[in-house]
Amino acid sequence: QGQVVESGGGLVQAGGSLRLSCAASGLTVSTYPMGWFRQAPGKAREFVAAISRGGSRTTYSDSVSGRFTISRDNAKNTLYLQMNSLQPEDTAVYYCAAAAAPPFSVLTERGQYPYWGQGTQVTVSS
Repeated sequence: QGQVVESGGGLVQAGGSLRLSCAASGLTVSTYPMGWFRQAPGKAREFVAAISRGGSRTTYSDSVSGRFTISRDNAKNTLYLQMNSLQPEDTAVYYCAAAAAPPFSVLTERGQYPYWGQGTQVTVSS
């Protein structure tokens, strides 16, 4: 059974940066379009960013566009999310997800992703 595991979360001051990683086991990252989602307390899980299988296509939510960058290193079987200019409203548990979909897909809906990690907490203080 394939799984993905997030890491890199933590506590950071507003304006700071963090880089999240998502490592896969039993699942070859290079064969899956992938994405990042987040869930703040009391709110629904929301889309953050997605990347196509080869990395040529990306898409972002309006709230993070221009501040966050999704990337992947298929040789290392790892997905990344570089988060800059973090704000308190970015505080959430961040989840990595993988989708069985055509190679150039960039998927924004939670239901399109069958594989999920356990999440990593990101807390931004003001």
